Amino acid sequence: MIKIDLVTGFLGSGKTTFLKRYAEFLVDQGFQVGIIENDFGAVNIDVLMLQDLLGDKIDVEQIVGGSVVTDWKRRFRTKLISMAMRGFNRILVEPSGIYDVDAFFDILGEEPIDGWYEAGNVFTILDACMEQSMSKQEEYLMVSQSANAGMILLSKVQEATDEDVARTIRHLDGIMKEFKCTRSLKPEDFLIKPWEDLTDQDWNAISGCGWVRADHEKLWFDPKKAFSSLFFMHVKLTGEELEATLDKLFQDADLGTVFRVKGYLPLPDGNWLQLNATAGKRILKTVPKGQEILIVIGQDLREPLLRPYFYPPEH
Repeated sequence: MIKIDLVTGFLGSGKTTFLKRYAEFLVDQGFQVGIIENDFGAVNIDVLMLQDLLGDKIDVEQIVGGSVVTDWKRRFRTKLISMAMRGFNRILVEPSGIYDVDAFFDILGEEPIDGWYEAGNVFTILDACMEQSMSKQEEYLMVSQSANAGMILLSKVQEATDEDVARTIRHLDGIMKEFKCTRSLKPEDFLIKPWEDLTDQDWNAISGCGWVRADHEKLWFDPKKAFSSLFFMHVKLTGEELEATLDKLFQDADLGTVFRVKGYLPLPDGNWLQLNATAGKRILKTVPKGQEILIVIGQDLREPLLRPYFYPPEH
């Protein structure tokens, strides 16, 4: 049976960063790794962030668009059948941060998938400085993603204080109780360590953590109404202008609630400026490949008010 590992976590938590490190570890162990990437919306740019992994031992496929329940299941099933026929012996799945884990286990119980695959590990990536003010839908997704996790890995620990970490764990524990989750979190369920410092022993523990059977109350909502993504093509801002724009985006309440901004801007030398920003952190770096698009993900986003930030009159 081919094991499938699921990497969950809310928007901007660090799933793709963890996935890259984990995939490299598995390749070193001799696995042929297939990665399935899914993003919320019609364009998946996280695939570009994984391009440097491609080679004889790793391939990346993507699922774009679709609702997380209906279209996602159909497209996911098709990808799994294809990857089994191509000879991969370990599959990693990074779904959108707006994702209910029940959909993953539903597919594994269906024919012909149940004859080829079994659940390996379920990981939840949790920002050590997690936002404490969350909507009911956000809290539900966090419970859904954490309830079955064999390990909950805190990201950005090096930027957090001990109180930040304790507050984040208390918050997660509290909302799991609110949704009547049958699982009680224990200290050993968490990995609290900067990822740069992870040892081979740590990675062996990560790769063998498994998953947990747990139930919780369900909260029905339409993800497309609760969360939205807007796409801005051919933005002509400089890096300095983009940074100034980000300062305003996360502070302007009239725009709706902006969770994350990600994408690429072309640079004069032919390279690209890669952006991945949340309210608490932003990463801008130069990369050789990109796609001329910026994506804003959030709740109740107001496109007419957001547009002038990316297409100012002076441009």
